[in-house]
Amino acid sequence: MFAYLRAAGRALSGPPRLNQPMANTDFKSVDDYIATKPEAMRPILARVRSVIRKAIPSAVEAISYQIPAYKVDGTAALYFAGWKEHYSLYPATGQVVVRFGDELARYKISKGTIRFPLDEPVPVRLIAKIAKLRAQETAEYVASKAKATSRPKSAVKAKRSTKTSTKTSTKTRAQRASKATKPAPKTR
Repeated sequence: MFAYLRAAGRALSGPPRLNQPMANTDFKSVDDYIATKPEAMRPILARVRSVIRKAIPSAVEAISYQIPAYKVDGTAALYFAGWKEHYSLYPATGQVVVRFGDELARYKISKGTIRFPLDEPVPVRLIAKIAKLRAQETAEYVASKAKATSRPKSAVKAKRSTKTSTKTSTKTRAQRASKATKPAPKTR
């Protein structure tokens, strides 16, 4: 059954392991998250954390999706995570990629993720600029959402009644037009 793996030169110690318990991912803090990472990665993640905290001091540090997150006005602005061969920042929005395209050119970017290799120095200035831009984007998003939901109810009702009356009058006009074009019934 697993002959194709052996033929490809891959060692196989048995069938795939299903029903294995998952690693503990119930992190209570960013410190807990960093502590679970390999020894060599911890100073790198601590440096990334420090840069983000200095860049957006008003952000609230939290764990979201089981990775460190920085929230602005209750909404996540930036995440980071450590992986086997890189650490990542999320999300790499269109505005981030366009604004810092030249500086990001040397890093792998895909699906809203910026990957930084572990074997290179932490790009402190770049991460700080990304964090500030994401905080600004998030604050603008939260403000626009609040503005949209804070319209007076009378304005919302007026807008709805205008739409309703427009539909009704359009339908009435259509009905009138169909009545006018119908031929009169024939009488014998």
